[in-house]
Amino acid sequence: MGLALRLRELGAEVRVCAPPDEEFAERLAGVGVPLVPVGPSARALTKAAPPPSSLPQRAAQLVAAQLDVVTAAAEGCDVLVATGLISAAAGALSVAEKLGIRSVSVTFQQLTLPSPRRPPLAYPGRPLPPEVTDNRALWDLDAQNVNALFGEALNTSRASIGLPPLDDVRGYVIGDRPWLATDPALDPWQRTPEFDVVQTGAWLAPDERPLPAELVAFLDAGAPPVYVGFGSMPMHTASDVAQVAIEAVRAHGRRALVRRGWADLAPIDDQDDCFAVGEVNHQALFRRVAAVVHHGGAGTTTAAARAGLPQVVVPQFADQPYWAGRVAELGIGAAHHGPVPTFESLSAALSTALAPRTAARATAVAGTIRADGATVAARLLLDEAA
Repeated sequence: MGLALRLRELGAEVRVCAPPDEEFAERLAGVGVPLVPVGPSARALTKAAPPPSSLPQRAAQLVAAQLDVVTAAAEGCDVLVATGLISAAAGALSVAEKLGIRSVSVTFQQLTLPSPRRPPLAYPGRPLPPEVTDNRALWDLDAQNVNALFGEALNTSRASIGLPPLDDVRGYVIGDRPWLATDPALDPWQRTPEFDVVQTGAWLAPDERPLPAELVAFLDAGAPPVYVGFGSMPMHTASDVAQVAIEAVRAHGRRALVRRGWADLAPIDDQDDCFAVGEVNHQALFRRVAAVVHHGGAGTTTAAARAGLPQVVVPQFADQPYWAGRVAELGIGAAHHGPVPTFESLSAALSTALAPRTAARATAVAGTIRADGATVAARLLLDEAA
């Protein structure tokens, strides 16, 4: 949405293809950006947690959805921006190839970009062999895993639109000049000889939505609370997580503000020191809380860092342990060990986050976070179109 708004300001026409979830449609409709719904619900996919053996079938569905919907949406366009799951991105890039238009591949975290400095993420059901310690060898295995999981589905779809098969799905998606839409202070990219990464900065969208009146009343009624929210993570033990989080916050003499999110977090009793909120303007809210407890998604991590807020990251999977590590390395919060917090573990993490030195460091780092990433990307895209 941030990129779409900047492109429009520069005179471009924009279409966004995204899953049909209500949250996405409402946010885009609120700023007048058309949404072309594509594929299954992201929320349904996240909550379903299908077995690893179904990944190729899911990939086939995602690629087919791209070909069916994105082809029509991209007709007459000059540039296609592809991101998301590797199978979906591969399908979108194939659409651009078929239509003969320029394309840009973007990632919102660098862990999918091969680097000799770290190993790749493992795919469900395909653990990396512990006896292999050379990162380059592990990245070669990663490429083989990507081909095994997604190659057949992608090439079947490509054949249906007259495109040749691919023997390196990951290389096709990344390309020679991938874009990294993260902040250089939070997520510094170290150059590698493999390809030329364009780090634009994080794509931030201005949010002018007012906070709900009931939330403002809660915030005004006492000291800044600790925010607890896990975004799009289902948190299958959500009731236990809410209990642990609220009790840990109270043990530090703080009020608690819980974000319902896809985990459906809720207060554990009727005490007036806890309040639950739904979809809300983080930019406005984070100016009024004492700390943020979250799952470590790239967006929430960046929003909290930009607001100068101490963080506790309770990572669930994928890139979230990486962001937890970055928060700890920068000294702007605590990285919780593992995805399931206990009262003791979360209390200890909050002690770190709520310490004066952490707050001071978070304030200092906030001044280094760039706000122009979406503008940089929009201008680069217009250059591509020209």
